[in-house]
Amino acid sequence: MRLSALSFGASSLGGVFHDLREQDGIEAVYTAVENGINFIDVSPYYGYYKAEKVLGKALKGIDRSKYYLSTKVGRYGEDGHNTWDYSAKRAKESLYESLERLNVDYVDIINVHDIEFADLNQVVNETLPALLDLKKEGVAKHVGITDLQLENQKWVIEHVPEGTVESVLSFCHYCLCDDKLLDFLDFFEAHGVGVINASPLSMGLLTQRGVPDWHPAPKPLVEACRKAAEYCKEQNYPIEKLAMQYSTGNSRVISTLFSTTKKENVLKNIEFISEPAPEELVEKVREIIGDQKRVSWANT
Repeated sequence: MRLSALSFGASSLGGVFHDLREQDGIEAVYTAVENGINFIDVSPYYGYYKAEKVLGKALKGIDRSKYYLSTKVGRYGEDGHNTWDYSAKRAKESLYESLERLNVDYVDIINVHDIEFADLNQVVNETLPALLDLKKEGVAKHVGITDLQLENQKWVIEHVPEGTVESVLSFCHYCLCDDKLLDFLDFFEAHGVGVINASPLSMGLLTQRGVPDWHPAPKPLVEACRKAAEYCKEQNYPIEKLAMQYSTGNSRVISTLFSTTKKENVLKNIEFISEPAPEELVEKVREIIGDQKRVSWANT
């Protein structure tokens, strides 16, 4: 799989970050694919199945050869409550349900979602073998894992047969305020694992608007990023632009996912990464963030 530098994260289609007008989200997907973005990532968890349903409506109108698609198993929810089930039975059922919602016959990557919520031994001994069965059935082409904690991804890869895990999706660890992913690239590459980066804006930390109320980042990190955003504004250089440029500027990080329901944002991000990040500004911003660099938080 040769992924575009920017990828479309469909979490926003589930109204995860804010309400959406469904048709706007569908048009954002069309705009992404029409402008060369060839990888779309979703999960039944996003919007408690809503994101897959909305994305499925969009995919009806797009040639299947124009995009790669990934979805996930293990994390779900309904009626405002999160649920988790990493059993083999549920994993297999889940993918077939996703295929129906997405209006496709197969996905290119099936991921175990947010493995830090699972018993990692169950992921190794039950969930991943189930996904390999789905691969044999032809409904998934490749198998991956996602997590906020890079250490968990490394542990799982070390405890399964070589080649079981073909990709990892890491979020908030290759952006202006956190480049921890760099410490793990040698390991992933040595095991033939492709690296997909997500959340170049660190779930809103690296925006002029600032973080939403639900953001789990500690207050000192939020404040440091606010100061960095203000500095960028003074330089007449949006921190969002700098963040997108930085996160897509490393050729070892194959693709970077961003999420939006607006086609204007798709086009803006594509334009942002058409030029490299100014190094002096990157250094200044990282200096402002200072000792809050690589400060993380628990997943939610």
